[in-house]
Amino acid sequence: MQYQEICENTIEVVREAASYIRGKHEDRSNLNIEVKGQHNFVTEVDKEAERILVEGLSKVVPEAGFIAEEGTSTKKGDVYNWVIDPVDGTTNFIHGVYPFAISVGLIEHNEVIAGVVYEFGLDEYFYAWKDGGAWLNGNPIKVSTVTGLENGLIATGFPYTNFTYLSQYMESVEYFMKNSHGLRRLGSAATDIAYVACGRYEGFYEYGLNPWDIAAGILLVKEAGGRVSDFEGDNSPLFSENLICSNGNSYDEFLKVIRKIMLSK
Repeated sequence: MQYQEICENTIEVVREAASYIRGKHEDRSNLNIEVKGQHNFVTEVDKEAERILVEGLSKVVPEAGFIAEEGTSTKKGDVYNWVIDPVDGTTNFIHGVYPFAISVGLIEHNEVIAGVVYEFGLDEYFYAWKDGGAWLNGNPIKVSTVTGLENGLIATGFPYTNFTYLSQYMESVEYFMKNSHGLRRLGSAATDIAYVACGRYEGFYEYGLNPWDIAAGILLVKEAGGRVSDFEGDNSPLFSENLICSNGNSYDEFLKVIRKIMLSK
């Protein structure tokens, strides 16, 4: 299987979905917003964009199944599956706030082999394929070379449906506020992870995640020279529901802090 060709074809499918989403974002006056759960929303735009993605990606790798946030396709592949979030950052989208992104990853068994994240606000296509490096709008990207969390900018995502670890999480927020260049929360995990891959952030962590939030980003960070794991240190975190990612220089310190705080109680 030609990973680069698959990635390039995936970008073209994402472009089609992005064109539809951008048009709807310019006129949000008639959005039909549904509530999936506490603070968890979906619009007809999410659903139609996912349909466009499923239809297009079905032609890129016909034998592949889908793990898609809105459940447009329930097809499961024996080897290959697309992992799709049509609008990562739906709450931002609803309110007209950037960033929000499309995230598409292709997994072979449980390994991500191609991934695309398109962020609308800055019109940025982040993409990677296995052993092919990571790219942003045609240019190669790498994680930052910063050493030490005290010199880094850290990103996170606030819990919005699962408050099980809220006290530990707030402790972690206090720690990074005091022991880094700052803490950022943009509202789109896919974007946050892509920003680690291109060196804008030194680290990202969040719990309560889904595979479609992180699949493409995991590959981006790895191919850009960074490291990813769950809070326990498992470097295959796709289905772990929590994630840290970092440049290579800060990963060990980052993991130690997250493990100590988030797994302490």
